Amino acid sequence: MGVRSILNARRTVLMAWGQHKADIVRAALEGEVDSRVTASFLQEHANALFVLDAAAAGALTRHRTPWLLGPLAEQGLAWDERMTRRAILWLSQLRSKAILKLTDDDYNEAGLQDLLRAHGSAYEANLIGFYQLQHTITGWPGGRDPARTKPGDAPVRSLRAPSANVFPKRVLVLSPHPDDDVISMGGTLCRLVDHGHEVHIAYEVSGAGAVSDEAVWRMLAFAADSGLGAGEAGRAWRDAHERGRELPVTADVQKWKALIRRHEAVAGARVCGVPEARLHFLDLPFYAAATPRSRKYSEADVAALHGLLARLQPHLIYAAGDLDDPHGTHRLCLHVLRDALARAADEPWCRAAELWLYRGAWAEWPLDEIDLAVPLSPQEVLRRRRAILQHETQKDQALFLGEDRREFWQRTEDRSRRLAQAYNTLGLAEYEAIEAFRRYAPGEFVRTAAL
Repeated sequence: MGVRSILNARRTVLMAWGQHKADIVRAALEGEVDSRVTASFLQEHANALFVLDAAAAGALTRHRTPWLLGPLAEQGLAWDERMTRRAILWLSQLRSKAILKLTDDDYNEAGLQDLLRAHGSAYEANLIGFYQLQHTITGWPGGRDPARTKPGDAPVRSLRAPSANVFPKRVLVLSPHPDDDVISMGGTLCRLVDHGHEVHIAYEVSGAGAVSDEAVWRMLAFAADSGLGAGEAGRAWRDAHERGRELPVTADVQKWKALIRRHEAVAGARVCGVPEARLHFLDLPFYAAATPRSRKYSEADVAALHGLLARLQPHLIYAAGDLDDPHGTHRLCLHVLRDALARAADEPWCRAAELWLYRGAWAEWPLDEIDLAVPLSPQEVLRRRRAILQHETQKDQALFLGEDRREFWQRTEDRSRRLAQAYNTLGLAEYEAIEAFRRYAPGEFVRTAAL
């Protein structure tokens, strides 16, 4: 069906769900009518309805910058903490000024008289925005050891009671693929370990689908030539050699690929200081589907994750909130986590736990959505890079890089340095790099997660 047929319909309904649709929804609704964005032609339709969830609508003006549409009260909105910070950060970037340098004229000329009236003056509004952003920064993501705390030490922000008062904490990092932990929060992971917390990492899928036949062929060749696996490995290597290094899609080959990713994960975690005994390879069943599009999570996936949560009873949970990965694994893992937390909602440990979402190689949190910012030193950036580079099969030839052809360690360093520069431009301290997280109470996440 072509565009003409769609535009000739008496009524057209477009439905879109999820964060990964937000940019194209904005282009279709608020951009120019453009043949490169076919849905934009619906702007000319006499009876077109867009049905969106909150995530898909997240980039629209009425969501990101509603003050441009008029007073918030007339839109049923209020200047709460999140909206206030969003507007002040937007204005600071629009005017290319540090937050504390914004003036009454800056607010008035940008259409933020409503915010100015709410707080009385630019001076008062600036302080609110500045302190909100400043209070996201902490060098102790798991809290400080009370025995080593001295009078005059910097406050530990962002953590809430009752977990804030526990030291050391049990920390569970959920990594959808075997490298998401070090790519997305490798510096924070090292910091948590160095501060003495009991850190566990759960790798949710094997990641076998991202290992090339060439990588397996090299491993088999080494095993055959060394005599370490002269039997099965030798036969497999000879078979692969005869096929021109192309391996059959069999259970054994998938097992070998999964083992390669597993040992890379162990090596990466070792760089961060996490012992192998605290690594958990869940191998969630949904990943075994024939194609990425046919993957659907089930009771077995939820039960596996809930079992681990109930056994560890973590005080802090870090999970991937990056829904833009090109193969959909992060999205399914987040669904599984949501259902596992719903099952654990009445368990005491869950009511006391804190949940932090990180973003990985394909997206980053907008500044106004950051609740925890962990600054990294140059040495920690290099340590994180060493951990990422342990995933050798994902270097140079990773199968799912998406449209961005940079290697994962490059994306990570560019993103975290860019965030540090943004904080500095807004008038805060200058850091080498920053890793960012958004907070969700487990119960809140179950109720409101727009997946």
